[in-house]
Amino acid sequence: MDFPLITSCSCRSTVLRILLFLSLHLPVFALTGAIPQQEARRISLNSGWRFQRSTSTPDNLSYSKLKQWILPSANNFIVDSTKHARRPADQPDNVTISQPSFDDSSWEKLNLPHDWAVKGPFYTASNAVIGGGMGRLPIQGVGWYRRNFSANTADKAKSVYLDIDGAMSYAMVWLNGNLVGGWPYGYASFRLDLTPYLSVGDNTLAIRLDNTVDSSRFYPGAGIYRNVWLTKVSTTHVGQTGTWISCKQVSNQSATLDLVVQVENAANGGVRAEVDVTTDVHIFDSGTGKAGEKVAQFPSAAVALEAGKRQSVNSSVTVQKPRLWGPRPAQEPNLYIAITRLRIGGQVIDTFETRFGIRSLQYGNDGLRINGQRVYLQGVNQHHDLGSLGAAFSIEAAERQLSMLQDMGCNAVRTSHNPPAPELLDLADQMGVLILNEIFDTWKSQKVRNDFHLIFNDWYEADLRAFLRRDRNHPSVVIWSYGNEVAEQGGGKSGADTAQRLEDIVREEDPTRQTTVGMNSASADSAFSSVVDLIGLNYQGEGRTGSTGSFPSFRSKFPNKMIFSTESASAISTRGTYLFPVTNGSSSAVKDGQGGDSKAMYVSAYELYAVDWGASADKVFVSQDRASYVAGEFVWTGWDYLGEPTPYNSARSSYFGIIDLAGFPKDRFYLYQSRWNPTVRTAHILPHWNWPDRVGQVTPVHVFSSGDEAELFLNGVSQGRQKKDQSTYRFRWDKVTYQPGELQVTTYKAGAIWANATVRTTGQATQLKLSTYRERTVIRADGSDLSFISVAVTDDKGNVVPQASGTITFSIQGPGTIVATDNGDPTDMAPFPSKDRKAFAGLALAIVRANADTTGTITVKATSTGLQAAELILEIA
Repeated sequence: MDFPLITSCSCRSTVLRILLFLSLHLPVFALTGAIPQQEARRISLNSGWRFQRSTSTPDNLSYSKLKQWILPSANNFIVDSTKHARRPADQPDNVTISQPSFDDSSWEKLNLPHDWAVKGPFYTASNAVIGGGMGRLPIQGVGWYRRNFSANTADKAKSVYLDIDGAMSYAMVWLNGNLVGGWPYGYASFRLDLTPYLSVGDNTLAIRLDNTVDSSRFYPGAGIYRNVWLTKVSTTHVGQTGTWISCKQVSNQSATLDLVVQVENAANGGVRAEVDVTTDVHIFDSGTGKAGEKVAQFPSAAVALEAGKRQSVNSSVTVQKPRLWGPRPAQEPNLYIAITRLRIGGQVIDTFETRFGIRSLQYGNDGLRINGQRVYLQGVNQHHDLGSLGAAFSIEAAERQLSMLQDMGCNAVRTSHNPPAPELLDLADQMGVLILNEIFDTWKSQKVRNDFHLIFNDWYEADLRAFLRRDRNHPSVVIWSYGNEVAEQGGGKSGADTAQRLEDIVREEDPTRQTTVGMNSASADSAFSSVVDLIGLNYQGEGRTGSTGSFPSFRSKFPNKMIFSTESASAISTRGTYLFPVTNGSSSAVKDGQGGDSKAMYVSAYELYAVDWGASADKVFVSQDRASYVAGEFVWTGWDYLGEPTPYNSARSSYFGIIDLAGFPKDRFYLYQSRWNPTVRTAHILPHWNWPDRVGQVTPVHVFSSGDEAELFLNGVSQGRQKKDQSTYRFRWDKVTYQPGELQVTTYKAGAIWANATVRTTGQATQLKLSTYRERTVIRADGSDLSFISVAVTDDKGNVVPQASGTITFSIQGPGTIVATDNGDPTDMAPFPSKDRKAFAGLALAIVRANADTTGTITVKATSTGLQAAELILEIA
């Protein structure tokens, strides 16, 4: 076996706990404890914005008109300086909305992150301006954001930057009426230098975004949907991309760390800086977010830096008996923090903290090894929206998604098909989740008429390098992907040449990780397939329903490359919906009468149905088990997401998720848990057992379990005892005749009882029950923390009534807000902010946020006609 060894440790700059846990309303916070006045400050600019959106273009502006002022924003990421864009000497024509004197008092007041489209309403017409593919929400239009901030005399002696983690899209930024710059790619994080336009006293930021129709194949979101920061530093400081720590000779005994620190001198007037650079390494305490014991110190370095220049300082150190970072559950995500200080004349002028993990990576022809242990990729694809919250990023919502996936046994996420929020990677670092980090869905050839292909030639290098420099320091990131199902797969030499250019950029920025592209049509013999380090296949590996897969052909062509599925399955289902008859096979393409109901727009949850190009989980498992060299899979998808409502385009959201849009697991969750997390004593019965119209009819019963044998009982009568055969992943009793009562299953493992489960015919719905995610009843009063509250419609005995669909009304008392409601039904077109939500398959969800700077309690109440109401109390911390 061929194992090219790549040892790597990764880092994350300064703000893990600030980003994750501190209030968005703290006016200024330091990067480390007590530090001198000249040290770096990062200020949240998330609060206090004014916003206005128009579906027309009232300002008569466009990216094409202002392109020559925008392109220079990318210069720091264009390696060949002869290709740097030159900014015009003059400002463009006066833009009234950008001026400090402009009256925005009538505009909406809001805080960031913000997605202007998610509040709806949904477009329901068949010829709607925004159709099902983009989620039927009003993403289109021009949005303006305005905010003031103050600067003092000391700030004028500093460098002041605006850092935007994500804005959809074609962002343009003005300060005090001056166009500073911008960045068109809506998923990119970017920095702009405000220093030349800063005034002592009040300063006015104005940000313009422009979202077009047909700009994406799926829901892109709209607005400034990630965090925004004001960074104030000494004119001589650690640069935007901070530090880069890589490792070699990694073992349990020692690891050598190689450090690169980028130092910038942004001073005007030819001021030369004589800078001393020191970096200490500490254990990082993930619980407190603080540096612990010091374990190493890099050799100090001195650098003389002319004004307007930047320089990298390199050094190395060995850490003894390192605590290695690895994915859960087999390994622990141990972290370190490096504290870099810049001094001039002995005084600290800048401090930069870098969180990192030490680990080795090996990409072999039989899979991925981390710290010498083979780690099978039990991964899912995730879009960036957070269901009823839209694209507006939330730490709590992202943590909820990752935690539920880990409960299922998932150990990896592919960020399909764009850079994620920085905080998602912070969470992955801390939780021990592997990341396949992806940047582009489109290159030069379009998928829809207004997508990234319009700006690819101008922006691919800057976008790719900025993405790599931002994220290369996360230990969770183990694979880079620079494309997904691009048309260039079939472009012969031209397509391969484009891929090679992108591959070369990745190699230049980060030689420690290997690369892939999600390939759905490139053959093993194509020039395109030879470019990437790793063979990532979308649906090709296992093959669609009724066909064989291409794992063997790629294995024959590339015997020394790691092969895996970047997208697998594309199984579809609607939670709690069971349609008859049930296919006798293990995988079937969905259609009416065969797992599908195009009138109701639902797909059967027997979890045997897939789109035409996909296959059920069962079929995928067979293909992977027969090809033991396959490194694993990324299932399409972990959670349902907005847009792409295949196969029913009139719906609002996808059917692919293992977990529905509201966060309720589908039956498929337990099928994957049985395979991926076999130590959990799983036994899950489907369908529900409320079928008054099917008395005396055959109603198949399936069980998902990590056991190897099972016996099913209906009203105490055995329906037979089964053993799993090779290449079977569920227990099936396909001849059960429906009678109301009780289904009970006992599963066994190695002859011993493993797990039991029971499903009963319920009584009439009589009451509502409320519960919080993870039984968390304390919520922070920081204006951003969220509580996810589920409501179940039950009978007198507390059993969820599976066909309950009555309207539930949510209300709140106390200093909080109901942000959104949902039920996981892909056809529900009630706006997400609505306080009225129909139960779907007996369940619904409300998301609550506490007001900032408040105390006391919040009482959440759910009512429904004819049912006993329910209340739940949240404590405000």
